This record gives sequence, structure tokens and C-alpha cells, in this order.
Amino acid sequence: MSGEGRARVTAVIQARCGSDRLPAKVLLPLAGRPVLGWVVRAARTATEVDDVVVATTTSPEDDAVEDLARSWGVSVLRGSPDDVLSRFVAVADRDRPDAVVRLTADCPMLDPAVIDTVVRTWRASPHYDYVSSVLHRTLPRGLDVELVTADALRRIDELATAHHRVHVTSYAYSEPSGLDILGLSFASAGSTHRVTLDTAADAQMLAALADGLGDAPPAWRDVVRWLDEHPDVASINAGVRQKALEQG
Repeated sequence: MSGEGRARVTAVIQARCGSDRLPAKVLLPLAGRPVLGWVVRAARTATEVDDVVVATTTSPEDDAVEDLARSWGVSVLRGSPDDVLSRFVAVADRDRPDAVVRLTADCPMLDPAVIDTVVRTWRASPHYDYVSSVLHRTLPRGLDVELVTADALRRIDELATAHHRVHVTSYAYSEPSGLDILGLSFASAGSTHRVTLDTAADAQMLAALADGLGDAPPAWRDVVRWLDEHPDVASINAGVRQKALEQG
């Protein structure tokens, strides 16, 4: 741990415009603000997070991502378009946090309380290398929060190849890494709901959800309740399938 007092935690938001299924999805407007803006706001609202960084690519198309982030006063790091893990390691090397929280810019319904729960759990038991809300999925897909220590991140960087370099943390929980990992479960019946943005159907559903909940970081219970009460909206993207890890 660095210095005395509270361990330092940086939220790293991976963002790019080069999505295969829905290009420039992180820049799409949602209830009056870009999708990326929803994620930045959630990270900043989390009281257990010390810093927020947007990690984007060096591709010219991602100039717009950098410009938006900087307009909000958010730190930016640009790196490899394909090796996402290397971007996270670069943030760790540059900013020297004790741990990073991995967030993705296509998850506008992130609940700051879930972020805080993950970080607070790790602060209470810092021997864990990796703490996650998704090892045993109990929340809707799109409320994903993962914390990995800076030391463990560098160890993963030494070992990870292929698709593990795209998914950043997947080596920690899918390979015999020797890391000490912890999965958190939430008392939710909403794990079948999908509130991440990857297709046009996701965008349609999220627009209706945002209109229903309002322009604020939602609590996960409110997301689940609203979708349960509006099955017509929840069904819009119910058939969308997440890519397998190996597909990148």
C-alpha cells in the first residue's frame, strides 16, 4: 500500500468508438447526455473512488472520447486499440494507485453504491487481489464492477495472452493464476435483465429505461424494479447474446 492511511483506488473507464456491433456507442445520447457521461458521473459519485481515468485508444476516431472526457475535467490515458490490459497497466504505472476499478463505458446504468460496496469490501480485506460483482452474476448485465490490485494487475500483464488482454481481468478468474479472488452476491432477482449497450436493441431499451428512471445514477434495485414492472421494455433486448470471452 502506498503511504499511510486509506489505500488509493482509481476507477478506470475503458472507452472506444470502434465497436463492431454499434460503432461509437459510448458517444450516443441518452436522456440528454452521452453514454460515456453516465459512466463518468457514476464513478465520480462513488465515494470510495479517489480518481477517475478514461482509458481510450490512440486511434484518431477516439479523439472525440478524449475531448469529451477532458471537457468534464477527467484524466485521459490513450494506448493500444487492441491490448486493453496494457492501457490499465499504463494507468497503474502513471498514477500509482493501490488498486483500480474496471468500468466499461457502455454501462450507463452503473450504480455508485455497487462501486462503493466492491471497493469497501476490498478495503476491509485488502489481502484479496480481485473483488467483483460478476463472478456469480446476481445483478443485471451492465452493472459490472471489478477491482484488481495494482500488483495483481501487473502479474496478470505478465501472464495474459490472446482474449485475456482484451478483457483485462478474465485471466484472474478463468485461469489458475494463484490470485486470491472474491465474488460478491446481491439479493437481486434481476440477473436476467440486460442494461449494457452493444446493439441497437440495447440502445432502444436503455432509452426507455432512462426516460422511466430519470437522468441520475440509478440504484440497482430501481433498475430491477422498473424492468420487472415494464416487461415490454425488458423484452426489447432480451434476445441479445453477449459475446463469448474468446471472441474478444
